[in-house]
Amino acid sequence: MTDCIFCKIVKGEVQCEKVYEDEYVLAFLDISPVSTGHTLVVPKVHYEDLTRTPHEVACKCVDVIKKLAPAIISATGSEGFNIGLNNGKAAGQVVFHTHFHIIPRITNDELVRWSHHEYGAGEAGKVQKLIVHAIDSP
Repeated sequence: MTDCIFCKIVKGEVQCEKVYEDEYVLAFLDISPVSTGHTLVVPKVHYEDLTRTPHEVACKCVDVIKKLAPAIISATGSEGFNIGLNNGKAAGQVVFHTHFHIIPRITNDELVRWSHHEYGAGEAGKVQKLIVHAIDSP
């Protein structure tokens, strides 16, 4: 895509703080990090979101995440990390090019956790059946 910022970064048209690159994947520091060392992992080929990304490409991204996360933790003195992927506008996706976030974390870093709720009586079973049905339906 000609107007995709991540495609421009992959092509070298826009500068980034690159931390890793191979034939299929590029990883670079987020320009607006949640925490120091916040890194984005993107496939070099444009795919709008994870559901449109081929299995092999998604797996290559996960392999890179597994390689980079320990290095990011070591370099930043962090204690752990979150992996994030916002898929679709409602989920907070802003750049519509598949990308994973590696977000270094330390204890009590005050990053907000998601709120949780409990299912009502019988609700979990109904949702489970709907999901299983959707898996089996094209």
